[in-house]
Amino acid sequence: MAGQGSTGNVIAAVCSFFIPGLGQLVQGRVLMALTHVVLATVLWFVWMGWIIHIWSIIDAAVWKPKS
Repeated sequence: MAGQGSTGNVIAAVCSFFIPGLGQLVQGRVLMALTHVVLATVLWFVWMGWIIHIWSIIDAAVWKPKS
């Protein structure tokens, strides 16, 4: 991934739009992907899952790897 605003981040954000955490998995961030999937799944049943879903999309879109 080239960094924030790159094509890879756009693809990751689109992936997270469909499945929370999938974009993070595409970026190779397994722990963060697992966090998004678990939180979104649990909270969708409670009420606030859409917040985690949006967070997942934004996180995938703006992530910049450390140099």
